[in-house]
Amino acid sequence: MESFRTASEHTIDPKGRIIIPSRFRQVLEKLGSDGVMVSRMDKALFVYPYGRWSEIEEKIHSQAEKSENMRRFRRFFIGSAADCLLDKQWRILIPPELRAYASLEKDIMLVGVTDHFEIWNREKWKKDNELMEEEDMKKEEVRNEIAKLGL
Repeated sequence: MESFRTASEHTIDPKGRIIIPSRFRQVLEKLGSDGVMVSRMDKALFVYPYGRWSEIEEKIHSQAEKSENMRRFRRFFIGSAADCLLDKQWRILIPPELRAYASLEKDIMLVGVTDHFEIWNREKWKKDNELMEEEDMKKEEVRNEIAKLGL
């Protein structure tokens, strides 16, 4: 399976366009995806190639049949998703409502997390990582979960 990995600093232009870095382009090309689906979660944007988005939708729909919480999540996550085609310069245009949700103005982070990548406000990303290092990693529950991975 082709995977998105690594975090890097980027900018979003005043029109709301983001250039997809070459390491992510390679994954999209191998998957035959000429665009991506962008949705929201954790005050960031989650970006999926079309094929993987279909899998996510199926999982959410199957759970939504059984759970009121998942039905609400479906409205939140799928209902706010945007279809973003890649242009010839390998850019995507992020709709204004999604930019506002994630507080994307100029300085951003693109973060590969295997089956998708995330778009973060750079300062929010740094604060979230500091929280993980300074607080979460000190919690026994978190350390135990990580230890189960063999790390």
